[in-house]
Amino acid sequence: MNVERLVAGLDIGSAKTTAIIAEVVGDLPRHPGIKILGVGQSRTTGLRRGVVADIEETTQSIRKAVNDAEQMAGVKVDACYLGIAGEHVKAMISKGIVAVSGDEISKGDIERANAVARAQAIPPERELLHAIPQEYTVDKNEGIRDPLGMVGTRLETEMYLVTIGSSPALNLRKAVERAGYKPLQLVLEPLASALAVLTEDEKELGVALIEMGAGTTDIAVFHEAKIRHLGTVPFGGNNVTNDIVHGLGVTQADAERLKERYGCAYEPMVDPSEVITLPSTVAQGDRQIPRELLAHIIHQRTDEIYDLVMRDIEAAGFAGKLAAGVVLTGGAAALPGVTELAADVFGTGVRVGVPAENLSGLVDSVEAPRFATAVGLALYAASRLALGSDTPSGRRLQLNAPNVDKLAQKVKTWLQDFF
Repeated sequence: MNVERLVAGLDIGSAKTTAIIAEVVGDLPRHPGIKILGVGQSRTTGLRRGVVADIEETTQSIRKAVNDAEQMAGVKVDACYLGIAGEHVKAMISKGIVAVSGDEISKGDIERANAVARAQAIPPERELLHAIPQEYTVDKNEGIRDPLGMVGTRLETEMYLVTIGSSPALNLRKAVERAGYKPLQLVLEPLASALAVLTEDEKELGVALIEMGAGTTDIAVFHEAKIRHLGTVPFGGNNVTNDIVHGLGVTQADAERLKERYGCAYEPMVDPSEVITLPSTVAQGDRQIPRELLAHIIHQRTDEIYDLVMRDIEAAGFAGKLAAGVVLTGGAAALPGVTELAADVFGTGVRVGVPAENLSGLVDSVEAPRFATAVGLALYAASRLALGSDTPSGRRLQLNAPNVDKLAQKVKTWLQDFF
């Protein structure tokens, strides 16, 4: 195993913290894949709706998850890629216009146009997370993906800028540092998940990735191979659990167990004659209820979350542009009936996204929608490593292939594009 090729992804969710340690393999630098060596999970106690509420508790969750992954992998890591999401995430389109310096458009012209678009004034309480080129316009010709070598006098770029709140980012980094690891880069969670579960065809045709976490539900819409819209709904799996607590008069822990064991998000799927036993309490003794009642509670809340997601997609103008349908991922997407209910609400094809592409090693240990973000972060880290920008020693990997620099440049362009 090559220590220089180790990467780690860390997804700090509102319910669970997941760490994945992997080795970068495959045809570098064009098609980096990852071999999964170790996976660690711990309960998160210091996060509220994706934002750190208690640094000490978050630090302990991180330490336990990474330690577990290190033990499984039999290696130590000192740095990791971090996922970030939540209601503080904002996105906007920015344009950059430059005069072409020569007869044809050069790499320098493209970089200048991108730099102009990137140089938006960002408020002091926010920081720029991703600047993703969408498309270019040469003179009056719109929708150009790569203008290099084209003839024109004026080049315009359209860039998608993703910004995050400075303090949520700062506290997340701080918790990781206190756990003893170096945070290499923050990556927006829905974009990382997209890397793990979406196909190129889906992104081209138009797809909505809906990441159903415990605290929030994040939305990323792709169309014509680019990220076009990001949104967040401030409800998730925890709200479903709370409804079960209130509806059935059980504890939080029992509600979580009932949801996992007997839960169903689509009421018509449940046999009306099926009965389940609730955990007994001193006051109430043994109780039995129709399983349909539990399904009804879950169905109502999940339906409400999907409705809010649908409204967000409609407001962004993408309701009729999702030819590839909807892909559900995140911990709450593992519940039976979620795809059936989503198909009802969205009126389109729905599937659950499970990490599968470019993976080897302990693949079976990440075959669940809740691992999408962590696997996506490791894949993102692999792409960065293939470029040589984030090896532990800061050196480019020794890739024994001709024209590596040309390839690396291609990958760099691809890395800007792959969101």
